[in-house]
Amino acid sequence: MAENIVILRNVSKEEMYRSLAPQIGSLTENETDRIANMANIAAALKQAFGFFWVGFYLVKGDELVLGPFQGPVACTRISFGRGVCGTAWKTRRTVIVPDVEQFPGHIACSSASKSEIVVPLFDGENIIAVLDVDSDRLNGFDEVDGKYLAGIGKMALNGR
Repeated sequence: MAENIVILRNVSKEEMYRSLAPQIGSLTENETDRIANMANIAAALKQAFGFFWVGFYLVKGDELVLGPFQGPVACTRISFGRGVCGTAWKTRRTVIVPDVEQFPGHIACSSASKSEIVVPLFDGENIIAVLDVDSDRLNGFDEVDGKYLAGIGKMALNGR
């Protein structure tokens, strides 16, 4: 059964994440399908923060393939090590890009995207997906986003 996401206004970004994380946990804790969890997480993040684009890319062989997302049409496939998503996959670390125009090899799925954060999602030692969030303004992300998006991204993996 779907639940409504309660969105706090006029609070800090960290307070927004603290409020949202348990709500997303409630949506995902009993759902065993990862794609369903990813879809609800993308929708909840887009609804709560108004991000330009929120979505998941799934590791399939030697490339990332577009998964559930919210926002404009996106790139369908990304090679290992290419762009921000491929770099996060290759380095196995969250990548925060304050200005995508300054990122070497940035893949411009939309010219409206100005900053980006990509969080790799692990199943044991293996990266199985990345959570990609874009903003239509510069410097849209910081370590607070990295911390909370990593935790929220893991909630998608409850499913099998």
